Amino acid sequence: MIFVTGPAYAGKQEYICSELGLSDEEFTRCGIRNVERLVADNEDIEALAEKLGKYDIVIMNETGCGIIPADAEERKNREKAGRLSCLLAKRADTVIRVVCSLPQILKGEVNK
Repeated sequence: MIFVTGPAYAGKQEYICSELGLSDEEFTRCGIRNVERLVADNEDIEALAEKLGKYDIVIMNETGCGIIPADAEERKNREKAGRLSCLLAKRADTVIRVVCSLPQILKGEVNK
């Protein structure tokens, strides 16, 4: 699995699709994005990470930067998203952080 993370609107999907030669349609068959949105309805983050690990490509917005939410539930979800990110990075063969459409390979390599 390739795990791609970085700030919102940083070009994560565009980068990985370009790098692997995938169209948007092809990406939807093998990948999933915006997985940080799934934590709000999920108490078992380990099981969610296991489920997401079955995809070839997982894209997730970083949630650790920026203003800490005042709302307790939003803080809880931010914490769960951070834990999910760690679990996905651990399971992934390749981890890439994309900022301003510039990739930084943190783990493994991109196999075309």
